[in-house]
Amino acid sequence: MIDLYTFTTPNGRKVSIMLEEVGLPYNVHKIDITKGEQFTPEFVAINPNSKIPAIIDSDTGMTVFESGAILIYLAEKTGQFLPTEQKSRFQVIEWLMFQMASVGPMFGQLNHFKRFAPEKIPYAIERYEKETLRLYGVLDKQLSDKEFICGDYSIADIATYPWVASYEFQGLTLDNHPNLKRWFETIQQRPAVQRGMAVPA
Repeated sequence: MIDLYTFTTPNGRKVSIMLEEVGLPYNVHKIDITKGEQFTPEFVAINPNSKIPAIIDSDTGMTVFESGAILIYLAEKTGQFLPTEQKSRFQVIEWLMFQMASVGPMFGQLNHFKRFAPEKIPYAIERYEKETLRLYGVLDKQLSDKEFICGDYSIADIATYPWVASYEFQGLTLDNHPNLKRWFETIQQRPAVQRGMAVPA
């Protein structure tokens, strides 16, 4: 059994989507980051960095934090969504790292400065919006001849989808990136994705 510690953020939803896709049973523990619950001693013992998501796998005794690491762990545990052939495997890992290093941080900063910052700072909004749109372009080009980011559906798609799903929240559109829009709409129809996006209730 997997215990999932999560909240309603793109990073949290990556893992609930993955758990739904692979069909592993799991318990949800809502960590309300708006109330500072990620800083409780109980949660810090699970993730020293006080960030969601994190999991505890009672089958193996493993605790794993960082959403990308959790996706790799669950892929290896189930043999799903991460190829074993070296070239294909590292392509998926490359694009997972692209999400972790670029898509998540840049989209997250845009969300912050556009929606949550107490003071609207035009320079910051312009900087992160421009970079978000550049990353849309990188994804759009990658998807120009592929159904999914690395050809077959993988943890690279699972990691990236919840961040792209925030485009309306960011006040943006996918209309100028037709390959990305097609990819987004394809993944949006997956029942496991729909269930995972609704976690926690």
